[in-house]
Amino acid sequence: MTNAKLASLMARGTDFLGCESAILCGAMSWVSERNLVAAISNAGAFGVIACGAMTPELLDREIAATKALTSKPFGVNLITMHPQLFELIDICAKHDVTHVVLAGGLPPKGSIEAIKGKGAKLICFAPALSLAKKLVRSGVDALVVEGMEAGGHIGPVSTSVLAQEILPDMADQVPVFVAGGIGRGEAIAAYLEMGAAGVQLGTRFACATESVAHPNFKKAFFRASARDAIASVQIDPRLPVIPVRSLKNAGMENFTIKQREVANMLDEGAVDMMEAQLQIEHYWAGALRRAVVDGDVEGGSLMAGQSVGMVTKEEPVADIIAQLMAQATDALERRAA
Repeated sequence: MTNAKLASLMARGTDFLGCESAILCGAMSWVSERNLVAAISNAGAFGVIACGAMTPELLDREIAATKALTSKPFGVNLITMHPQLFELIDICAKHDVTHVVLAGGLPPKGSIEAIKGKGAKLICFAPALSLAKKLVRSGVDALVVEGMEAGGHIGPVSTSVLAQEILPDMADQVPVFVAGGIGRGEAIAAYLEMGAAGVQLGTRFACATESVAHPNFKKAFFRASARDAIASVQIDPRLPVIPVRSLKNAGMENFTIKQREVANMLDEGAVDMMEAQLQIEHYWAGALRRAVVDGDVEGGSLMAGQSVGMVTKEEPVADIIAQLMAQATDALERRAA
């Protein structure tokens, strides 16, 4: 058994993505921009631009800049609650983006048709089997099953449990990519053997040589262990705050204070629930920028998955991917012995 076995297990994913290794890069705001995305695609995996709160004009420029750095396929991650979602979809179509990833909730009415009608393949997140089935019935082309070990916004269920729940039912219907806490190739091999078409990793790529993240941000990752990546706590049941996994620092504590401020504003009638939720999201976007761009690792948000303990140094993207593939191959060879 050699790389042929790994290639066989990844074939469905690589065919779907149009790349050599069925490894998606998770869309990390301020990190998954032109340089990292192009480097990942050029190394044979699949880069994904994190649109986040970008305007259509900014996304237009970011896609064009990425295309100037790679001729390989890459995707764009769009947030379902973005007020200009349909304009962003049009920008992706303008540039013939091959794959669009919708994150942050169920696709709003008309968005699936808008994306697929312009020729792109659509990938959505499935945090439960019932939602996975609903998304596939709606016409989604592939799923990402992401567990709570991931960085950034997370759900309540672990990767291993979600994989066991969803892969047996859905892997025969559409390509399913597993994400959350994956830091080595042995785990990739295991999920592929369970029926996954590929995997998604974010934290392992956040500190790559090609990542534009501030040196302070990267150093914080190198110092951290798995237990340092903790989930935020919801303090008011009225505020449906999606937990965020980040490295513990003052920024996490400030989020608790921010929640209290927003709850008080709700009590006073100064904001409605939609505005309250937007203020929470804006907090994270600003805090993440302070950490990634400005290097404020105390007051900013150090969003990281629990695989952060496996990020110990700055490495080129190509080396990270080669390591993951070699580890997966070795694991498969040992199992066949």
